[in-house]
Amino acid sequence: MTTIGYIRVSKDDQDVEKQRHLLLTHSQQRKILIDEFIEIEMSSRKDADARRIPELKAKLHAGDLLIVAELSRLGRNMLETLNLINDFTEAGIKIHFVRQPELSTTGPQAKLLLAIYSYFAEAEREFISLRTKQALAALKAKGISLGRRHGSRNKHRPLDPFHSQIKAHLQLQLSTSAIMKIINSQLEKPLTYNSYAYFIAHDETLRAAKQTPNLRSVALA
Repeated sequence: MTTIGYIRVSKDDQDVEKQRHLLLTHSQQRKILIDEFIEIEMSSRKDADARRIPELKAKLHAGDLLIVAELSRLGRNMLETLNLINDFTEAGIKIHFVRQPELSTTGPQAKLLLAIYSYFAEAEREFISLRTKQALAALKAKGISLGRRHGSRNKHRPLDPFHSQIKAHLQLQLSTSAIMKIINSQLEKPLTYNSYAYFIAHDETLRAAKQTPNLRSVALA
């Protein structure tokens, strides 16, 4: 079994060593050896790649253990956190939240917690979908074209039909992981996180969309 301690701190108000000490104390009390620490000093607003989430997923396998200080250290928002918990658990990976042991995915309460996580994650996805549709309707009302851009390549890629939808999600400041969840639910064959990250990174329009102002106010108008 591999055990990884995941540490993320904001440079302005937290200290890596304090969080490391917290995880080490937790593991020693339970006679667990932490094989590796993944440490990041940055805001939760950064995307999953910057927070080394794909690397964390690649290193953990069925039977492994992830130790995190608390829920807020793992994801940038509740939806992403719930999705990550669900992804890790489905892969057979256990999670210990040191400051919130009642939320850990081990012990007799695990199945109940997973049912609750799944419920709230699905509710949040439905809310995001509704909010996105409202934003798209608002953009259409303003005369903004949502179709495929002129002069785009002819070669068909699986995500090409969703280009406008992905652009709208990015303008709403959704993470790549959240976009993957929404779009994959519309595909017969779900795509990997890396497919979405590559598609966005190699499209000038989508890269620009990540830098646009937040359109949540438009969606709720």
